[in-house]
Amino acid sequence: MCGIVSYIGERKALPILLEGLSRLEYRGYDSAGIFICSSQENQLLKVAGKVKALQNAFDMQPDIQAEIGIGHSRWATHGQPNKINAHPHVSNNGQLVMVHNGIIENYEVLKSVLMSKGYTFKSDTDTEVLVNLIEDFQKEKEIPLEDAVPAALRQVVGAYGIVLFDQKEPDTLISARLGSPLVIGVGENEFFVTSDAAPFIEYTKEAVYLKEYELAIIQKNHPLKIRNIQNELSVDPYIEKLQWSLENIQKGGYDHFMLKEIYEQPNALRNTLRGRIDTKNSAVQINGVSAFEDKFISAKRIIIVGCGTSWHAGLVGEYLIELLARLPVEVEYASEFRYRNPIIDQNDIVIPISQSGETADTLAAIKIAREKGAFIFGISNVVGASIPGETDSGIYSHAGPEVGVASTKSFTTQVGVLMLLAIKIAQLKNRISPSESFALISELEEIPNLLQDFLENSASIKPIAEAYHEVSNCLY
Repeated sequence: MCGIVSYIGERKALPILLEGLSRLEYRGYDSAGIFICSSQENQLLKVAGKVKALQNAFDMQPDIQAEIGIGHSRWATHGQPNKINAHPHVSNNGQLVMVHNGIIENYEVLKSVLMSKGYTFKSDTDTEVLVNLIEDFQKEKEIPLEDAVPAALRQVVGAYGIVLFDQKEPDTLISARLGSPLVIGVGENEFFVTSDAAPFIEYTKEAVYLKEYELAIIQKNHPLKIRNIQNELSVDPYIEKLQWSLENIQKGGYDHFMLKEIYEQPNALRNTLRGRIDTKNSAVQINGVSAFEDKFISAKRIIIVGCGTSWHAGLVGEYLIELLARLPVEVEYASEFRYRNPIIDQNDIVIPISQSGETADTLAAIKIAREKGAFIFGISNVVGASIPGETDSGIYSHAGPEVGVASTKSFTTQVGVLMLLAIKIAQLKNRISPSESFALISELEEIPNLLQDFLENSASIKPIAEAYHEVSNCLY
């Protein structure tokens, strides 16, 4: 997981890139780099270490006026975390500059082919292979960059979110994605291309989430153009209106994001439940279920897939759904599910869970489930992300942005959603009485207040933490 920030417009690019990378540093913090360009100057600067080291390096430079640039914070997958392997990477002819998030699984084969043609490589990364593959297509086919990029990407096996700059076309950025998220902030005569919306939230609330196999051509003073990489057909950009604010992604007086997000859990869970429970009538309202009630009534089994925190939330959901709805539930790691041949049919409901809505393994699991005829009901947090677009129906958790790597409110809200779902399915299948429904919904409605009380009276936690923080194991 790496962080990408790019800008093209009429502002100074450097401050936007540096601030954006600092907001995305949770996505990668072993090295960082920026390339900026204007008619007067081009500059590439990379460092090993955190974004602060990159900031310090630029502080030593004269004021830079460039209005276009690409930046990257890295979490190493190929090659050591050092300056040489840091992004951006440059093609052999010095013309193309690229940042990349994802893993090119067949990079060694592509690298061997390129080396046989005389290409040389300075780094150990798969990214440098990809940028030179694009150069090779551009050169051999004598085609413009916007045609060379999809041609090269059709040779790639793996995941990518890329932003590419051609120094011969200084008013254009090319971006493309498969498996790794990219979102384009659409401002007035300016665009931002980033891994998530945090870097541009104070500049624009309008965003286009690139979907799988989409390529964007981003030019100054031109409308955004999107094409499908596989069939080259044009795609109409769909602009989302973001609900988050700058305040949501700032620390708000807390020492770090994880602490802030721990204290946001009561309100996050209130947002999850808002409009979905009617205590007076013992009702749970989930529009994504109501539109497909027959699927849930006739379902023989539920399979929950997710990674990390979402997988753990799924384990809780298994207990809840089996307890209340008396429906068999299996919970699988999406990363393992995708590499076997699971037994699934049209009587199964597959529930993919993902905070970001962009988890590559979970997206792959969805494709397998769809091919086998299952009904897919997604749980995600980010409106406009890929997973909601790939499912038959679903529900948003409304946790708000989560920056801390160790998940807090995302887990809490995912469990909240699964509890709602368990009650709703149990009601549809007539597994619980109205009085049982009333008791469950009443208690669920009270949980945010209980969380709030606990956090407001959490002084007793500190001495416990001080006593046990070095312990490696606990039995509960």
